[in-house]
Amino acid sequence: MIGRDHIPVLLDEVLDLLDAARPGVYIDGTLGLAGHSREILKRNSQARLVGFDRDEAALAEAQRRLSPYANRIELYHADFRRIRDVEIDWAEVRGVLLDLGMSSFQLDDPARGFSHSQDGPLDMRMDRRQHLDAARVIDKYPEPRLAEMFRNYGELKPAAKLARTIASRRRMTRIESTAQLRAIVEEVCRWIPQKGKIHPAAKVFQALRIEVNEELTGLEEFLEFVIGRLPEGGRLAVIAFHSLEDRIVKHVFARSARPGPEAGLQAVASVDLLTKHPVVASAAETARNSRSRPAKLRAVRKHVHGA
Repeated sequence: MIGRDHIPVLLDEVLDLLDAARPGVYIDGTLGLAGHSREILKRNSQARLVGFDRDEAALAEAQRRLSPYANRIELYHADFRRIRDVEIDWAEVRGVLLDLGMSSFQLDDPARGFSHSQDGPLDMRMDRRQHLDAARVIDKYPEPRLAEMFRNYGELKPAAKLARTIASRRRMTRIESTAQLRAIVEEVCRWIPQKGKIHPAAKVFQALRIEVNEELTGLEEFLEFVIGRLPEGGRLAVIAFHSLEDRIVKHVFARSARPGPEAGLQAVASVDLLTKHPVVASAAETARNSRSRPAKLRAVRKHVHGA
């Protein structure tokens, strides 16, 4: 059982943008510890939930937390991008949510290797059934590929130098712990702690996590698939935590809301933008939960013809 209380990010804003008081089916593609989904089911006795998560431990905890609503939920140990494999009556779907952030219990568990601030194995797999982990990436990827990963996914300036240093060090000893990698990053970036300045290892760990879990792969296709399946008035909300994900969400939503063949989906606008600009956490929320600070929430509504 997870001891730490889970705080869902932008909870009220998500429920409002999903218009989650309506009877029907709600899909949570990244269930995590079920913070958002539990509130939907708690507040709406006519809501049913279809939930996905590729982290088996998270799914088990979510199932425990949702046990009072067991007769209204279907949970799947799967990546949200496998949604095509699940039989869903899309005519009944009222809202779809993706919260692309890390669950607190993943970050807080040193054994998972997601956090640079705690020593643990370089793992970072959300789905522990998969073979590729962060240690294998660091050990096996050619230097140019490492540099490209740090540059593209971590937006790290000394990406080439870091890749070169890692390639040199791993010839002498295997780099397999978060502490080892953090020390190398601090050396390469000449890190001196300063108040308000983000540790460079945060960008490196982000890049590794994205690579290991293929976090950007298929996101655009998933969003387009959902938009294509939603019934009129159905809503899609996405919380992104870094610019790479948010950029994809922003572009898909903008393209889908723009009429004309160049939109790439159909000849007329298929959605209405509910968020012209991303919704961010209030000062009060960031004071309660610092992990909400980078969150950006965007939402669309499937266009209602004749409205």
